[in-house]
Amino acid sequence: MTSPQRKIAQPNDAQFARIAEFVLDRDLAVPEAALRHCATLLIDTLGVAAGATVLDVGRIARDHAAEFHAAGSEASAATMLFDGRRVSIPGAAWALVTQIDNLDGHDGYMPTKGHIGCAVVPTLFAFAQHYPDLTGPQALTALAMAYEISACAGTALHATVSDYHTSGAWNALGVAALGCRLKGADAGMLRHALGIAEYHGPRSQMMREIDNPTMLHDGSGMGAMVGAKAALLAMRGFTGAPAITAEAEEAAEYWQDLTTQWTVALNYIKPYPCCRWAHAAIDAVRQLMLSDGVSADNVASIEVHTFDEAARLFAGLPETTTQAQYSMNFVIATMLKHGHIAPGHIEGAGLNDPDIAALIPKVKAMPVDHHNARFPAGRWSDVEVVLTDGRRLNSGDVTARGGPDAWMSDTEVEEKFHVFCSGVLSDARSRAIWAMRDRLLDPSSRFTDLASLIQQPGDAI
Repeated sequence: MTSPQRKIAQPNDAQFARIAEFVLDRDLAVPEAALRHCATLLIDTLGVAAGATVLDVGRIARDHAAEFHAAGSEASAATMLFDGRRVSIPGAAWALVTQIDNLDGHDGYMPTKGHIGCAVVPTLFAFAQHYPDLTGPQALTALAMAYEISACAGTALHATVSDYHTSGAWNALGVAALGCRLKGADAGMLRHALGIAEYHGPRSQMMREIDNPTMLHDGSGMGAMVGAKAALLAMRGFTGAPAITAEAEEAAEYWQDLTTQWTVALNYIKPYPCCRWAHAAIDAVRQLMLSDGVSADNVASIEVHTFDEAARLFAGLPETTTQAQYSMNFVIATMLKHGHIAPGHIEGAGLNDPDIAALIPKVKAMPVDHHNARFPAGRWSDVEVVLTDGRRLNSGDVTARGGPDAWMSDTEVEEKFHVFCSGVLSDARSRAIWAMRDRLLDPSSRFTDLASLIQQPGDAI
């Protein structure tokens, strides 16, 4: 006789009530600093979306959505950003999230070991198109809420299961919460939506993709589609079992800081369009280039000391954009040659540069205990560079730029935004989108003012 299994999905009314109050509160007060950073994250994500428009995966995703995710009516339609075609709300979310996820220049929250903005920003536009009176602060408040729900779900999932799942497994809950808030769901609908989103969210293994880089990337496209569908289904009466990451007793501690600690203000912004795990090593090399004149011409070897996950990044010459983004040796070689890393370096002719190919074998990455101990709270590395004249240079421990340990300045973030938009959007359009970062904080602004700037195809497409 088999022993009875423990019930794993029991409703927790008190725990859920706090979550529902937070998600659905029309007077939810987001601290000014968190709201401002949320606006920066929003515009930064749109820059990544623009840059990713020209990638093969972006074209495939948008064409697929147009063919297989058509809307049954205008009431259920949304415009694909930087494309102009109308598809269903879940289809529009899926296409743009997949596009953004595959350029890998989007924000992240370190304790979740993943990304939130790439899922919730496109979903905000997909749903908000039906609410023309939505103000800038209202849209940012809804977005900040979705960041918080995603962060709590992500940390709860990582702490309570043994496998390392992609971001789509948990940012689906933030997407579902966002859809419910914008569409005026009640607490019962929200509960079912979170349950549906978690149940159908992609429990995909992150390290499988790291070891075999493909267009699957971080699973956020499917997470966004499932989350959007979950909200829409729940509002029609479709039911879902309680979300374990939200209502299980062992998950409670990961939701206790809701409303008191705004994690959206702690999301990092990437300076480079590649896996965050490589950024500390890139910055360590960059530091020695600036301080000691290290260059592609005088490097004999580079030994990278990092954490286990980063040491597993692709070490060879990439054949695809995805391999380039999930690389260590290639991106360091790119930094050595160019002094920066832009979208053009990880696709097209950038993948066939003989100078880069010659540098790749000179880089070797290995995990060390003290960097392992800092992950995932931090992304640290150090490098030892041997020059052709025999000198040995050590960077010391370096943290990845762009987050709480080493924020980028507003000037640097704006410069990154324009670099990502270059070749896709006109300078005037790029500047107009960036200017919305501050305008959205004005209570008199309308979210449609920003949407109108990004719904049509790129100027160079």
